[in-house]
Amino acid sequence: MPVESDGDRAAPVAAGRHPVHNLWRLRRYLRPYAAEFAWLLVAGLAGTAAGIAVPLVVQRVVDGPVARHEPAGLLQLGALALLLGVVEAVLIFIRRWVQSSSAVGMEAALRADIYAHLQRLPASFHDRWQSGQLLSRITSDLSVIRRFLSFGVFFLVLNLTTYVVVVLLLIHLHVALGLLVAASAVPLLLIARRFGRHYHTASRRMQDQQGDVATLVEETAQGLRTMKAYGRGPELAARFADGARTLHDTGVGKGRLLANTAALLDLVPNLTLGVVLVAGAAAAARGVLTLGELVAFASLQLMLIWPVQSLGWIIANGQEAATAADRIQEVLDTPPQIVDAPDALTLSRDAVQGRLRFERVAFRYPGAATGVLHEIDLTIEPGETLALVGATGCGKSTLLSLVPRLHEVTGGRITLDGHDLRDLRLASLRRLVGVAFEEPTLFSMSVWENLTLGRPDADDDEVRAALALAQADFAYDLPWGLATRVGEQGLSLSGGQRQRLALARAVLGRPALLVLDDPLSALDVHTEALVEAALRQVLRASTALLVVHRPSTIALADRVALLDGGRIAAVGRHSELLATVPAYRALLAAEPSARPDLVGAADLPTRPGPGGTADPPTRPGSAGPPPQPVATEPPARPAAVRAGGTEPGRVGPAGPGASTSDGWGLVRS
Repeated sequence: MPVESDGDRAAPVAAGRHPVHNLWRLRRYLRPYAAEFAWLLVAGLAGTAAGIAVPLVVQRVVDGPVARHEPAGLLQLGALALLLGVVEAVLIFIRRWVQSSSAVGMEAALRADIYAHLQRLPASFHDRWQSGQLLSRITSDLSVIRRFLSFGVFFLVLNLTTYVVVVLLLIHLHVALGLLVAASAVPLLLIARRFGRHYHTASRRMQDQQGDVATLVEETAQGLRTMKAYGRGPELAARFADGARTLHDTGVGKGRLLANTAALLDLVPNLTLGVVLVAGAAAAARGVLTLGELVAFASLQLMLIWPVQSLGWIIANGQEAATAADRIQEVLDTPPQIVDAPDALTLSRDAVQGRLRFERVAFRYPGAATGVLHEIDLTIEPGETLALVGATGCGKSTLLSLVPRLHEVTGGRITLDGHDLRDLRLASLRRLVGVAFEEPTLFSMSVWENLTLGRPDADDDEVRAALALAQADFAYDLPWGLATRVGEQGLSLSGGQRQRLALARAVLGRPALLVLDDPLSALDVHTEALVEAALRQVLRASTALLVVHRPSTIALADRVALLDGGRIAAVGRHSELLATVPAYRALLAAEPSARPDLVGAADLPTRPGPGGTADPPTRPGSAGPPPQPVATEPPARPAAVRAGGTEPGRVGPAGPGASTSDGWGLVRS
């Protein structure tokens, strides 16, 4: 079943689940880099050991050569301290270099998995989710996780190890003062616990708000023309300013919380250091501590200031990573609803005849109270073209989307040559189905790449033939021809140009099933007529299902199905429905209240007149020829035409001097 929720941002952590549970689940992305992480840890610990050794060397210097005034010993110990510093610097360099490469690798692997998962999720998931929220998850949230898994985890382990080792050395140097330093960890833990609890909530709020702002930016960019046309720039700017201000206030609140915690974390070790210096000086005065031991003790305690101060950053980074992991797992935990069956079949193009059958098909969108489609029974024979007609919102586009399984039927089944579509592999099914939507989608890539999206192995002649069929030869006149990048959503082209390229893309794959959702709506009458003439050649070699809004396009179909209220109200030839179904006549009529004998006359295709010219129907009383009977039926295509022949009275593609056709109308020179 489709998911019922897209992840409530206000939802608390599930009962009994630790806030870092989802972050822990991402540990598998660390496994390929376990060896590198181990070397990082070794290098980090070795560098820390070198750093810890320096105060101990200083103790020897103060209590030895300095106290006894031995310059030779001073130079030797000074050289040793210098060597330890160089070793520490080299180890830090190696650690940072290896750390960066492994961090980027982890981020890339996680990003690739999320993107692949988004591709597998059904269209209903993307209908419910804001694109800005998905974008923020796959960009900024992943960056937060990458920083923590590569740096935060490492420094957490390294700093805790440093803290424990240094405290043990301090206890060894002076038990009482060492225990005092160890006891200072108690207020540090209480501060860190309180901070983590509050920062987790603030981090989640801010990351959700970043997604909201990203959505606003994306919507503004995509709707820029509409915004400018309506002069709504100031209103949208104010809306964005509100979102940005909310995000700013949340960020300031986070910063204030972090600053307060950092001040407390800084205060505790400095107060402890002050007490240690006073007590240590008194102990040195009494002879309990040597001067070198006091210097070493103070130096070692100073090494604890960075681990303690960084604790706030590590906790903050960890909480941000935990909330980012929660947000990412909301996507990854959403199971794909449309998947291959365990024993799914693969059908080759040559093995498919193209008999498409809808058997009591029903469909309801997830979360909707009522269904969109009800008890759809429809059969489309091989090589037949069925036009789907109906009022806006009756479910035509939804019905078409069920064929390539963009949505899954909620009742009944759809079969292709007797095979339930759910028993076919998705990749196989979608190679057999060519789709052109009413709103064509072009990607930010070249024209060639957009055209060959469904058939990357197409050659120049096939692409040229597909463009000619869709009347899209304008592509060769673009600045760089077919190598021209069309820009995001193809907005550098007109609506008609985008639609023709999408149609060319659909027919280039030579699908067994051709599903066209009003693919000519953005074309002018002249171009539409040319495309329709070319489409007749394509439709001979495939089973086609067309959504039709223009009466002229009905001439492409063998039969027509009227969809009303999510149900098939009537199926038949155009002339039969026009004569017997009032709802069909009203749908096609330019003026629903017109006289019955004139219904649809203005919108139906023109008839060939004498000499091959088109005579439009003329109303009584108007100038011109006397009224003629309305052409109520498009010319039927003989069986020989469906088999690949040429329709009588129509100029075929293989006339004198013409190139040969492959049955799709994709002419090869």
